[in-house]
Amino acid sequence: MQAVSTKKQSLTQSKRAIFNRRLKKHKWFYFMLAPGLLYFIIYKYIPMWGILIAFQDYQPFLGILHSKWVGFKHFEAFFTDETFWTLFRNTFLLAVYNILFFFPLPIIISLMLNEVRKEAFKRVVQTFVYIPHFVSWVVVVGISFLFLSSESGIVNSMLTGAGKEPINFLLSGEWFRTLITSQVIWKETGWGTIIFLAALAGVDPQLYEASKIDGAGRWRQMWHITLPAIRSTIIILLILRIGNFLDTGFEQIFLMVNPMNREVGEVFDTYVYSMGISQGKFSYSTAVGVFKSMIGLILVIGANKLAKRFGEEGIY
Repeated sequence: MQAVSTKKQSLTQSKRAIFNRRLKKHKWFYFMLAPGLLYFIIYKYIPMWGILIAFQDYQPFLGILHSKWVGFKHFEAFFTDETFWTLFRNTFLLAVYNILFFFPLPIIISLMLNEVRKEAFKRVVQTFVYIPHFVSWVVVVGISFLFLSSESGIVNSMLTGAGKEPINFLLSGEWFRTLITSQVIWKETGWGTIIFLAALAGVDPQLYEASKIDGAGRWRQMWHITLPAIRSTIIILLILRIGNFLDTGFEQIFLMVNPMNREVGEVFDTYVYSMGISQGKFSYSTAVGVFKSMIGLILVIGANKLAKRFGEEGIY
């Protein structure tokens, strides 16, 4: 027994020595990693304790430790509320719009930019498509109002000048999802190309040279070399996108929603704000947020397993 104990102790000391050597060798790497770790610990992991109030009748003056526990009361109230299916439908449809119309566009633009041979022109185009990402949603919505207002909007002024009836874009439920998706496409498509262009930069140029010798044109090179080279990147980003499937964004929706289009515009994020901040139902709104997060977690796990089943690496 003493020999076994001595062996375990020496093994532990050996592992500790290896760890210390690696820590000393890569100390600057860990030093640069520290701010990111602190960010996630302080702003992501520590606040997770706040989900406890979803199972309480939380009272701010009593705090989390002394508020009354009620179990799944708020979840039951949310699932039986008539607004649940409206919220789910609105959030789901906006998410589907983003997957179908927004997600493929950065890939397409990256492929197009990859075919550009003049570096100066390529950089100018990249600059113009990146700029909207740095514009706040308040400004984006303001631009939308400037163009689409029923009274003084540029688009309706052109329609009126052409002898047609003006269209009430901003107050119409029929146009709401189209406007939201269009704003996302304009603002984020260029920024989304960065990762795909980085992946394309790693493709071996010799593959293209060999394909030219074999008589392959641009389209065949793109189909048989370029797309397979970035397939894993596309799969990983799609999995991450599916994980945020119900995360349609608060600020944009909040600024675009009004009493006339609320029936199709109210989503989980804006509902959490109205119930939690405006009405003070902290426990109820936290339960809604926990439900949305759990759906995202399930979707990530499911999408990752599906990707691995088809031979891809996945995200873990």
